[in-house]
Amino acid sequence: MFIREFFIVFPEGDVQEIKGRLPINSIVDINGNVLPLPLPTNRMIAFKVGKIKTDENKGGSETYHFLELLSAEELIEYT
Repeated sequence: MFIREFFIVFPEGDVQEIKGRLPINSIVDINGNVLPLPLPTNRMIAFKVGKIKTDENKGGSETYHFLELLSAEELIEYT
């Protein structure tokens, strides 16, 4: 049996399991859900998937999505 696990890694190092793989450069909320564009406002907590790393072993794989916190100024281009 091969198990695939997916995680998001917050900028401060906390790790949280999510349901599936995220595209690189996607904008996600604090739970790892992809936010639909355009965003309703730039005054929200949002992250960008900056890097993806997959570790494979005998029984499965673990995919880590490293997040970057976006500022209100950076979010303006997505509204």
